[in-house]
Amino acid sequence: QGQLVESGGGLVQPGGSLRLSCAASGLAFSMYVMNWYRQPPGKERELVASIASSGGSTKYADSGKGRFTISRDNAKNTVYLLMNSLKPEDTAVYYCNAKWEQRIHWGKGTLVTVSS
Repeated sequence: QGQLVESGGGLVQPGGSLRLSCAASGLAFSMYVMNWYRQPPGKERELVASIASSGGSTKYADSGKGRFTISRDNAKNTVYLLMNSLKPEDTAVYYCNAKWEQRIHWGKGTLVTVSS
């Protein structure tokens, strides 16, 4: 059974940076589109960034354009989200998601808190 485990969250000051990682196991990682979602306190989950299975194409929500970078290493079965110029409104639980045809997997999330 596929498993996704996020790491790298924590407390950061406004303007700071964090790099989230998501390690996959038990699934054909290179076949999956990988996504990062986030759920701010009291709000619905939203898509932050996506990367194609080959890594050749990426997409970003407007909230992260120019600040966030998604990347993947298929040899390490890992996807990353580099977040720069963080703002208090980026505070959320960040979830890793893998999707391939009808197969969908979710991680348990990692909390990012942006506060001074």
